[in-house]
Amino acid sequence: MPTTPAPFTAEDYQARMVRAADSAAEAGLAGVLVAPGPDLTYLTGYRPAVTERLTLLVLAAGREPVLVVPTLEAPDAERAPGAAALTLRDWTDGKDPYGVTAPLLDADGHFGISDNAWAMHLLGLQKALPGTSYASLTEALPMLRAVKDATELERLAEAGAAADATYEEILKVRFSGRKETDVAADLAALLKHFGHSQVDFTVVGSGPNGANPHHEAGDRTIEHGDMVVLDFGGLKHGYGSDTSRTVHVGEPGPAERHVHDVVQEAQRAGVEAVKPGAACQEIDRAAREIIEEAGYGDLFIHRTGHGIGVTTHEPPYMIEGEGRPLVPGMCFSVEPGIYLPGRFGVRIEDIVTVTEDGGRRLNTTSREMAIVG
Repeated sequence: MPTTPAPFTAEDYQARMVRAADSAAEAGLAGVLVAPGPDLTYLTGYRPAVTERLTLLVLAAGREPVLVVPTLEAPDAERAPGAAALTLRDWTDGKDPYGVTAPLLDADGHFGISDNAWAMHLLGLQKALPGTSYASLTEALPMLRAVKDATELERLAEAGAAADATYEEILKVRFSGRKETDVAADLAALLKHFGHSQVDFTVVGSGPNGANPHHEAGDRTIEHGDMVVLDFGGLKHGYGSDTSRTVHVGEPGPAERHVHDVVQEAQRAGVEAVKPGAACQEIDRAAREIIEEAGYGDLFIHRTGHGIGVTTHEPPYMIEGEGRPLVPGMCFSVEPGIYLPGRFGVRIEDIVTVTEDGGRRLNTTSREMAIVG
């Protein structure tokens, strides 16, 4: 029976902040500036409400981490799991938050800043410190959250198991004669039932809608004879799930079986290519080669995979041109697909983690085409 994982400790968060600051220095950055969002949660455990007031974590190698917060939110910040490793600097309404932040920064420094920082805050910092410059944190430190420790892997495995349980249950519901939104609601309810605190997406692409990889479930009524792409996930214990399977309402025809078989073989090839030292692009190449040889290369219209962790999409990405090597602890999707406009689509997706000698799937449900009613 799954148990609630032990919470991350102040020491865990302190180690993450030190690692982030050191990585920034190695990348030639004067420091890292982190606004509310997944990076701040990962580094400190703090999840403030997102408002127009400036909240900003300032990290630099060899310096104590500082969290700039509005005074009215300081009590919440003090209770954050990683607060013991932080110094808080608060500012009150009517005061200049950038004046409080400026002394913490090198006046001519080049900083990495989290992608979801508000433009008004970045412009405020630039006005206060015109000699500074900034780079997107995803661009400057793309591997900040990429390598997971044992506790993170445990949470990802539990999220994957919950998504698998959701899939097993959705196969028992009726598809034919119901709207896509009805099945999507079932998926969301099942994810919650199996422990997800947050549902991020429930793609139900029936018939021709399956040819749109990110189709939002709509009012189309699912019919007998439809291929249906299911892609769903969210957060459990703060870590993500994301899986795709393609089912058929009633017995499929030869063309549908063939396309599904090709995608299934491509997905297997992508997973088998996972090993330490392999470049991210090699996963994409392995899956794409199967699809291209089958004559569907132009119909595989997205990357083969994306990282996953405290968000359901993050670096690294399995795509041609990404030469970054895989290392144990990285977690990402392997999800090739074929999309025939006006007809149907097929996608099969598992989350995979890199091990010391290969890769391990965190999703274990059958990848064969399931027949539903």
